[in-house]
Amino acid sequence: MKAFVALSMCLVLFTCNALVSNALDTITTNQSIQDGESLISAGETFELGFFSRGDPPKRYLGIWYKKITTMTIVWVANRVAPLADASGTLRVTTHGSLVLLDGNGSDTWLSNAPIPVRNPVAQLLDSGNLVVRDAEGSDPNNFLWQSFDYPTDTLQAGMKIGWNRTSGFNRYLKSWKSIDDPSPGNFTFQLDPNGYPQLLLKQGSDIKFRTGPWNGLRFSGTPYLNTNPYYRYEFVLNEEEMYYRYVLLNRSVTSRLTLTTNGIIQRFAWIDRTQGWMLYITSPIDQCDNYASCGAYASCRVDTSPVCRCLKGFVPRFSQELDMLDWSNGCVRRNPLDCEKDIFVKYSWLKLPDTRSSWFNESMNLQECEVVCMKKCSCMAYSNLDIRNGGSGCLLWFSELVDIRGYSNYGQDLYIRMAVSESALLPSHHKKHKLVMGLAVFFGSVFLILVLTIRLLQCKKKKMKLPEAKWDSFESGDNCEKPKEDLELPLFDLFTVARATDNFSTDNKLGEGGFGPVYKGVLRDGQEIAVKMLSRNSRQGLHEFKNEVLYVSKLQHRNLVKLLGCCIEEENLLIYEFMPNGSLDSFLFDPMQRKRLDWSTRFNIIKGIARGLLYLHQDSRLRIIHRDVKASNVLLDYEMNPKISDFGLAKSFTGNETQANTNRVVGTYGYMSPEYALDGVFSTKSDVFSYGVLVLEIVSGKRNRGFHHPDHRHNLLGHAWRLFTEGRSMKLLDKLVENSCSTSEALRSIHIGLLCVQRCPNDRPSMSTVVMMLGSDIELPLPKEPGFFIERNLLQESTSQSQPNEMTMTVLSAR
Repeated sequence: MKAFVALSMCLVLFTCNALVSNALDTITTNQSIQDGESLISAGETFELGFFSRGDPPKRYLGIWYKKITTMTIVWVANRVAPLADASGTLRVTTHGSLVLLDGNGSDTWLSNAPIPVRNPVAQLLDSGNLVVRDAEGSDPNNFLWQSFDYPTDTLQAGMKIGWNRTSGFNRYLKSWKSIDDPSPGNFTFQLDPNGYPQLLLKQGSDIKFRTGPWNGLRFSGTPYLNTNPYYRYEFVLNEEEMYYRYVLLNRSVTSRLTLTTNGIIQRFAWIDRTQGWMLYITSPIDQCDNYASCGAYASCRVDTSPVCRCLKGFVPRFSQELDMLDWSNGCVRRNPLDCEKDIFVKYSWLKLPDTRSSWFNESMNLQECEVVCMKKCSCMAYSNLDIRNGGSGCLLWFSELVDIRGYSNYGQDLYIRMAVSESALLPSHHKKHKLVMGLAVFFGSVFLILVLTIRLLQCKKKKMKLPEAKWDSFESGDNCEKPKEDLELPLFDLFTVARATDNFSTDNKLGEGGFGPVYKGVLRDGQEIAVKMLSRNSRQGLHEFKNEVLYVSKLQHRNLVKLLGCCIEEENLLIYEFMPNGSLDSFLFDPMQRKRLDWSTRFNIIKGIARGLLYLHQDSRLRIIHRDVKASNVLLDYEMNPKISDFGLAKSFTGNETQANTNRVVGTYGYMSPEYALDGVFSTKSDVFSYGVLVLEIVSGKRNRGFHHPDHRHNLLGHAWRLFTEGRSMKLLDKLVENSCSTSEALRSIHIGLLCVQRCPNDRPSMSTVVMMLGSDIELPLPKEPGFFIERNLLQESTSQSQPNEMTMTVLSAR
């Protein structure tokens, strides 16, 4: 009997030690985790256990979010040695190592424990860090081993990317091989220790993207890393370590940074309300983020065409290559250097060049930095290391300057070594040069005053100047304040425009819109122009004319139409660059012309419009809501590249504004978002809705408004939604592009279009997210029901068809 009791107690003790309850976050050397069991962190934030991936399925030990419904893996132990079946066991050895055993008891994965301890335990922390420590201590500095030192594809809050400079240990992200294969892929994201450290995204040994050096606030090439109440970004560089990490300031926020299988860096935040991950940062974001895309001594800007330009004082290395838009060989100095006589020219608003061949000193000031660089003939440029508090520290470059990016309202100053013959690029240089410049300014000012006086007299004589009363006569409403700054736009006289258009001949008339007629013209220098005339009986007025002048004159982007000038004499005229292929709707909805829009052209148009809207919403000098995105307001150049036009209804936001209300709802039916059409509330998400409608129209070749289908009475949005929910989205595709179509691009475009037209503005993606989704193959969230997802009443439908562009609403002024 005693023997039986003793045996029973032994069995109970063995069972308690061998098995782990799901409520435990720690195991000892006497315990284990078997497939089907798990560890859960104390706050139930993370879970460690076994999961399957691949076909046939393979078993992996990993960590994922416990409370998040979408299983999101953040770390994998045995990514290079998966288990063939569900027989895996995780143990802690008496030497302080973690070991993963297969069904035969063989080691498939083993952690290292450099310092043996008496009583080791393994614990899953609420940060998602799996650690091995002494049972008697919890000091992070004394961990024997931690998963945070061995990241896979995800950077979690508190995890470091970087080097231990004493031991040479390197922490970096390595992508999964595929969505279903956690084994190491071909992309890495790591801190490069050469020169002044910077984060590099690599595909194998090739650099794909570079963040630029840390400037005290963020990396030079990551303007989106702004201070906020949720995160603190840290960059540490001392004798022992160099690393980057982010720290959560609000524990209620769940965020992760992931390196995707196709080499895209994405930061997500979990949104409880939608039960989904929201993507809000991605890199690279556009072609200017591609490493060294413009070569040496050239700056890349997405708001110019071409995007690559030689810095001032430099010329293309091989001009013939530029005819083929090949900038890989970059630029060279216009005049050779002469070490002792060289000068330094300041270039502003830049992402600083590649720093792998740089030298730095944290204690120097900018003047001392210039002295050191001047003494070393091989020093090509210098800059401040830290931009805070007026700037400090010294950063020197000793090789060609590559991977430079220009910004319109962000960036740093870079001082580049130039030949003394380039002194004209300086604001002043030496006393003699200052005197020459002073005299030049003086005489230039006199000449300018003389020219302006003559011009004003001419304007007064010809009544070219727009009277103040004319500006003041704008009706009250959105954007009706008197302009606070001068128009940055050339004035054309009426005679010049009339001669260019053959006196506004009907033979030169291109069409007519809500603003008025549009004419083609040719200036005396041969430049083709399009002239938009404000009609006296136009539904739009001086308000829209002023909007167009104020906004478009400040916008420069390859996917926005360029306003060349205006005329404000007897007629109000806007002069644009000529778009030979006219508007998108003249192709898209014409049975014959639509044949010219093959799939590659349509997809290029979809992406181009997205880039243009992203510039308006995020990168332009003003945050602009277009408010009338539609097919007829997209013009096509010689190569069928899209350019957004017609900013008469646009509205700008300043500061932290994100949305506004209006009593004057304007726009086009079929493209207006529900919150704008019904309540007058507009934001960037209003443009996103219109863009989504346009995407579905481009894919299908059908208009949203007036769409009819024999099986139902939905508009195009409802039809697309029905097909999507039934898994038949390809039925939406225009039959004319079936043979030229990329199925994956078409399905992705439809999916993104439906995400953009979701009823709730908060559910719609931003344009930066749209651009990223169009340029990658990341998994997309499921869209919710679109706005205006209702079936038409036949009587209302009949009435609306009789007046296709107008509807009686108290607050509506439709076009």
